[in-house]
Amino acid sequence: MKSAIFDLDGTLADTSADLLTAANACFEALGHKGVLDLERDALTAFRGGRAMLGLGFSRVKPDYCEADIDVQHPIFLDHYSTNLDVHTVLYDGVIGALDHLQGAGYALGICTNKPEGLAVELVKRLKIDHYFGALVGADTLPVRKPDPEHLFETIRRIGGTPDKSVLIGDTITDRKTSTNANVPSILVTFGPSGHAIADLAPEALLHHYDDLPNLLSQMLD
Repeated sequence: MKSAIFDLDGTLADTSADLLTAANACFEALGHKGVLDLERDALTAFRGGRAMLGLGFSRVKPDYCEADIDVQHPIFLDHYSTNLDVHTVLYDGVIGALDHLQGAGYALGICTNKPEGLAVELVKRLKIDHYFGALVGADTLPVRKPDPEHLFETIRRIGGTPDKSVLIGDTITDRKTSTNANVPSILVTFGPSGHAIADLAPEALLHHYDDLPNLLSQMLD
């Protein structure tokens, strides 16, 4: 069975504004407003909560330490969990591509470094949960991307095999995961990295979701 495994944030949906808003709420409580820019810092948003908090602290408290992030991270998650989809939208063409792949018999899964509970709730709110046979999050297993076991377990849960699978993502973490798993990757060019993502040398680039079915067919047939 052919399998397509998707990252979530920055791949299926642009979640950056909601993530950055949640991080900014942490800094506002500390007396600092507008620390993170919703456009300029979008790439950092897709690297996770700790990365956003670290960037913010570097601007308001240069001598910050990991303990500062440890304190704020659960507060960030609390803010984010109550505002998951205020600004979040699916990328153009996602629904059409998922419809096509599902109809063509692909097994579909999500492999994300977002906490599982938040990821499950978000895909439900985006009304795409029915397309996916499995969602494996950051805390589902003892490991997460770029550890290949995170990807392997996602593939197993949808009944696929690594030799008939492709990982679709948007960051160096996704590229490292695919390399570690010896599974080909497709990286999107419509995220914050833009066409610079090509520097990571994925097996293919995705410029629009309308192109995904043909790309996967070329790679897996």
